[in-house]
Amino acid sequence: MRFFNQWGRFMTAGAGALARWEIDNAKAIMGNRKMLAVIGLMLIPIILGGIAFADDIGPVLPDLLGGKKAYSPAFYSLGIFLVSIAIGMGAGLITGCIGAGGGFIIAPALMSAGIKGILAVGTDLFHIFAKAIMGSVIHRKLGNVSVPLAGVFLIGAVIGATVGGLINRVLYEINPVLSDAFITTVYSLMLGFLGTYALLDFLRSRKSGDGGDAHGGSEGAELGGIAKSLQSVKFPPMIAFDQDLTPGGRRISWVFLVLSGALVGLAAGIMGVGGGFLTFPIFVYVLGVSSMTTVGTDIFQIVFTAGFASVTQYAIYGFIFYTLAMGMLIGSLLGIQIGALVTKVVPGITIRGFYAMAVLAGFVNRIFALPGKLGEMGIIPISPGLGAILNEIGIWAFFVVIGGFSVWVIGTFLKNISALKRQEVQ
Repeated sequence: MRFFNQWGRFMTAGAGALARWEIDNAKAIMGNRKMLAVIGLMLIPIILGGIAFADDIGPVLPDLLGGKKAYSPAFYSLGIFLVSIAIGMGAGLITGCIGAGGGFIIAPALMSAGIKGILAVGTDLFHIFAKAIMGSVIHRKLGNVSVPLAGVFLIGAVIGATVGGLINRVLYEINPVLSDAFITTVYSLMLGFLGTYALLDFLRSRKSGDGGDAHGGSEGAELGGIAKSLQSVKFPPMIAFDQDLTPGGRRISWVFLVLSGALVGLAAGIMGVGGGFLTFPIFVYVLGVSSMTTVGTDIFQIVFTAGFASVTQYAIYGFIFYTLAMGMLIGSLLGIQIGALVTKVVPGITIRGFYAMAVLAGFVNRIFALPGKLGEMGIIPISPGLGAILNEIGIWAFFVVIGGFSVWVIGTFLKNISALKRQEVQ
């Protein structure tokens, strides 16, 4: 039980850190007219594609993107674009309102909408990279980056992202269903663990009357036992950091930074969430890096890890769907703004409950999709009809929960517009 609680706090802290980055980034982009103009320009190919290509060329685009019939869907349609905006908005509402990474639901949502897992991962990475590179918050916070720390960490991140992308591509070449089953299993394990912890944390908080924030409170920068042990290992070269925050600074062997970076990169390459949900807890709780330095370094690594993985591991192989990425970008920017405002008029304990429901909905979605995929590969004896029914149940459960949550958030926002305006004035 102690292990469960420790890892639950570890992952929840990471989800909260990723959400704060998303919120800051969205505010920076939405507050910059030049960035909004760039987004408008990026939409031009989608508009032209809808006019010129949707009917005539659309059906053959999968062949042009690598010659694989398993890409689905990989061409422009208004319906696909609107679905991507809805998915992005749902993720943004979760991020802004709950204060935890709504990005966890993007790949499951895309796969439920009929997108192959590898295409969902690559597109999600590209969407994260586009958002990161556009956010002026990056430039504002890079002063907190320890360049030696970030540089060595990125060596591991590049290695990990390469391995993660290679794993997904090899599995896809063997069998697209195997690739989907692998990605589905990874998400099932992560969402199941995180959702169970979030639910138990919500029940404990409601019982004790603690209505704190959704991601479990603040994360300190104190040096724990694991960090002390790692920093005591003198395997050169030693990387110095936090010189401005502690007398003489702290030092850690490059080996641990490379290993940590490899883990983050591997998660980014396989899951498509940028790896940001792991960087914060690893830096603070495992390596003993201060929160201030971690924030800047996390932003730095997301830009490069997501950029490297999306371009070198997915884009050049045709595993990025530009239309989806743009739709998710627009939807998430709007959703985050609305969600962040709603937190001002909704009790924290309510938000915790919705967080647990959202994560568990993603878990149910993926775990119910898995039997059908395993049946297709002959691993378990299950009829195609039963597999399809279970998958349909998972899809409906997921979209009903996320859709209901989205309606509630938007409705709460509209109902409290006048109160929110008064708060802004004050």
